[in-house]
Amino acid sequence: MAARQRAITYCFTMEYCVGFFNTLPEGCVSTILSLTSPPDACKSSLVSSIFRAAAESDVVWERFLPADYHDILSRLAEPLVVSSKKELFLRLCDPSLIDGGNKRFRLDKWSGKNSYMLSARELSISWSHDPMCWSWTSIPESRFSEVAELKTVCRLEIRGKIRTQMLSPNTKYGAYLIIKISNRAFGLDLMPSEISVEVSNSTQVCNGTAYLRCSDSKNKQMETLLYGNRREMLRSRVIEGDGRVPCERRDGDGWMELELGDFFNGEGDEEVKMSLREVKGYHLKGGLIIEGIEVRPKDSRK
Repeated sequence: MAARQRAITYCFTMEYCVGFFNTLPEGCVSTILSLTSPPDACKSSLVSSIFRAAAESDVVWERFLPADYHDILSRLAEPLVVSSKKELFLRLCDPSLIDGGNKRFRLDKWSGKNSYMLSARELSISWSHDPMCWSWTSIPESRFSEVAELKTVCRLEIRGKIRTQMLSPNTKYGAYLIIKISNRAFGLDLMPSEISVEVSNSTQVCNGTAYLRCSDSKNKQMETLLYGNRREMLRSRVIEGDGRVPCERRDGDGWMELELGDFFNGEGDEEVKMSLREVKGYHLKGGLIIEGIEVRPKDSRK
């Protein structure tokens, strides 16, 4: 009985609210909707005709676009042709190449916050200029023109950096190394890599360890057999960490991602340094394919 009474009260309240908002000018309703979120604005279009008109207005969707969206548009590898701010927002929710195709930009469709992916060419990778150590190749699963494939090195260092001014303010971000492990991989799992995310001029430093898991079970068994005792000895050389491992991404392209760490972006302009290093094992390793490093909001539902 109490539940039925609450439902009746809710219906009367909603009917009153809709009736009240229908008496307001469309511009006022648009301003109110611009203070909500992209999903809420879309849902409100089902309420009434005035809500539907207001939810389509440029006033609402201009508010959801990043403050620097004009600069972002000028950096697109291919220009966008749109007829409204809502269409522009939705198009930017799909990954778009910028800066000559070396970065990828995307808006989070739930919050409107910025995400960037730095391609492998934007990263500092030890010995990447040496064709004996790395090869630069094109593969259909990547939107970038090139990815880096490790042939063989004994010191693996991958570093990237981004300015916080490019990101959305007052947001917690995560940094993710986007990789594949080839069937010919070797030496990637003998000891943990050291991972780090550090914000300059800040006390924010996130350190840990990670394993670059080999996807071939036979290779895993062989390395365990040959290097099992040495692996335990090598682990003592690295910092304590949770030994995180890559997980499969949800974009359906077969890539995996390894979280390097996270940080909170305030309202200033600082440099974020991200890295993965395995330089203490002195053993050969190969078969790692690097697409880049993605920096995205941690509360993203993607």
